[in-house]
Amino acid sequence: MDRLDIALLEHMQQDSQVPLTSLSEKVGLSPSACHRRIKALEKDGAIKRYVAELDNRKIGLQLDVFIEIRLTAQTEISFSAFETAVHQIDEILECHLMSGEADYRLRVAARDVADYDDIHRNCLARLPGVAAMHSAFAIRAIKKWSGYPVERLLG
Repeated sequence: MDRLDIALLEHMQQDSQVPLTSLSEKVGLSPSACHRRIKALEKDGAIKRYVAELDNRKIGLQLDVFIEIRLTAQTEISFSAFETAVHQIDEILECHLMSGEADYRLRVAARDVADYDDIHRNCLARLPGVAAMHSAFAIRAIKKWSGYPVERLLG
């Protein structure tokens, strides 16, 4: 990956809908060369997919909840069963295997506390092998994820 690929990725993370002619001007490539590089980045898996970023509050999901999960056992079978179950629950937005006291950290969005109670009772409480679950409600986001710092790859 060279500086042009990194520049393409940086611009595309900010706006993946930018017209190819504008993008090619921003990175100093012809539109055809820019298109070839984008296709190569897609083929190599650096660009996995294109998505729309939604405003959670405008669609009625007022509450962000982070849940730390500790499993009853740290075995391959326990991890596999838990991870398979997580993939079946649409309400779980993110799941990360962690180091430290918690085995996993989940992120869930809910309309309000009552909605989270429903998600907790009917989804999270049914996850296999859970020994302990601790929820924390986000008060407000200070900085939301907006892309990887790909420019650091140059240094």
